[in-house]
Amino acid sequence: MRRLLVVEASPRGGHSISRNLTRRFVARWRSTHPDGEVIERDLMQTDLPFVTAPWLQAYFTPPDRHSEEMKAALRLSDELVTELLATDHVVIATPVYNYNVPAALKAWIDHVVRKGLTLGIDGKGLVTGKKATVLLASGGVYTEGSPIRDRDIATQYLRLILNVVGITDVTFVAAGNAKSVDMGETGMDEFVSRFEAEIEAEAA
Repeated sequence: MRRLLVVEASPRGGHSISRNLTRRFVARWRSTHPDGEVIERDLMQTDLPFVTAPWLQAYFTPPDRHSEEMKAALRLSDELVTELLATDHVVIATPVYNYNVPAALKAWIDHVVRKGLTLGIDGKGLVTGKKATVLLASGGVYTEGSPIRDRDIATQYLRLILNVVGITDVTFVAAGNAKSVDMGETGMDEFVSRFEAEIEAEAA
C-alpha cells in the first residue's frame, strides 16, 4: 500500500494558497492510488515546540540510557520521524515568509533530522527510496529568469535539507505571485488552476 505524508505549514486555513494546492494534489493522488493511505500532519494543529536544552540532552544521550523525562522530550519527534520513514511520498505545502520557510516548518525539520534515525552517524541520509513534492506559495516570483531569483532561500533550503536526509527525488511546484489572490486581482480557483498540470504530474 502506498503512503502519502502531507505536511502543512500555513496558518491561513481556507484562505491559504498552499493548502488549496494541497487539496488538489491529494484529490489527484487518491484517484491514482485508490488503496493508498494519506497521513496529514498539520503543523498548525501540532503542539510542536522549538528545540530546547532538555530536548538536546535527550538527543545526544544514547537511547538505552534515556530517562523517562528524555523519552517524553523526544516522543513527538519520534512520532514525526516514524511518519516520514513510513511514507513513500512526502508533500510539503508551505508559504514563503521573508524569502524562507515559516518557523513551524523549520521546527518540524529540526525534529525529523535525527542522527541514527534519518541521518547516519557518517552523515549520510537514511530516508532513501522516497519522493518529495514541495508546494510553495510566494508573493514574489523566483523562477528562472526572475531578477530576484537569488532571494529564493526557501527552495534552496528545502532541497538541501531533503537531500541531507536522503530524499534526492524532489520537485517544486512554485506558485509565485500568490499576492495577486490576496489583492483581489485573481480568484483562488483561477490561480491554483494554473498549476494543475504540474500537480497532476507529481500526484500520478
